[in-house]
Amino acid sequence: MSDTTKTELFIETPAGFDFPRTLRSHGWYDLPPYELVAGDTLARVLDVGGAEPVTVFVKGERAGLRVSASVRLGARAGARVERDVRHVFRLDERLEEFYALVGGDPEFGWVARDGAGRLLRSPTVYEDLVKSVMTTNCSWSLTKKMVTGLVGALGREGRDGRRAFPGPEAMAAQPAEFYREVVRAGYRSEYLKELAERVASGEIDPESWLRSELSTAELRREMKRVKGVGDYAAENLLKLVGRYDVLALDSWVRGKFRRVRGRGRACDDRKIARFYSRFGEWRGLALWCDMTRDWFE
Repeated sequence: MSDTTKTELFIETPAGFDFPRTLRSHGWYDLPPYELVAGDTLARVLDVGGAEPVTVFVKGERAGLRVSASVRLGARAGARVERDVRHVFRLDERLEEFYALVGGDPEFGWVARDGAGRLLRSPTVYEDLVKSVMTTNCSWSLTKKMVTGLVGALGREGRDGRRAFPGPEAMAAQPAEFYREVVRAGYRSEYLKELAERVASGEIDPESWLRSELSTAELRREMKRVKGVGDYAAENLLKLVGRYDVLALDSWVRGKFRRVRGRGRACDDRKIARFYSRFGEWRGLALWCDMTRDWFE
């Protein structure tokens, strides 16, 4: 990218990258500040360090992503947008080993052929963490309601009226009552307040999980020290930071496995683990691709 001011960027994607599969790889695209526009374009409000956040629109093209900004961008802001887009679509994640592993498997060769396996994430681990807390023990409709309320009440507003995801400082400044009465987070209200305070004070640094040298088991334990993060939320977060040797089993996955792989018969977690064990450190990603294959057929 040059130093000239731009309103549009083109970002090359890895060979085999599939935009629709990455976009809809799980439900994050349906939660603010993400917004699906016209069915094939992802809008996202980004904090680029200026006086107001910026909305960008990302559309898949052959061999790349076309990124259009809602305002004119300087070189520094453009570079930050490109960095965030690369991060959320995981363009720099090396999946060659995973594709080589599944490519020789008659039941999973389609994963490499179709470019599956990149899981959409947020620009920050902090946002992924907050949203994960909001997915526990509730319906997806309630998760969406909580996230929408949080972003609508606390997110910084851009020129087009869309709002960014609030940072830890903004969230820490609110009392627990805000999360109960405005966000409607219920028992999670105290958890969200405490989480924001701990991150704002520097006591915990979720962004460091991306580059942590801890083993997966140790990192999982560290994540679970955050109130509101149990086994399922921690293992989903691990996948979002690039650790795929966990399965993240919940009632939906168990039920889907029973229908897809168990011929309708009850399957315990040990049977599910055995089925994907041949994929080693990639078993959690193989499971997710397997369970969501029919989303794109």
